[in-house]
Amino acid sequence: MMSTDNEFQREGLSIFEAAAVAGIGRTKLYEALNTKALVSHRYGKRRIVLRKDLLDFLNALPTE
Repeated sequence: MMSTDNEFQREGLSIFEAAAVAGIGRTKLYEALNTKALVSHRYGKRRIVLRKDLLDFLNALPTE
């Protein structure tokens, strides 16, 4: 059995995963992608959001 110390964290997230990590719905994530507030990359038919880009997007949101 593999311990958690040996596991890795993926840098590329699917839309579903990125929405879950960010704590927002897929619709809002797609809105951010469509307005270019968040960038994604294509690999074949797959759309991938990099963790770095997701973090940049979240950090750029207004604070309250």
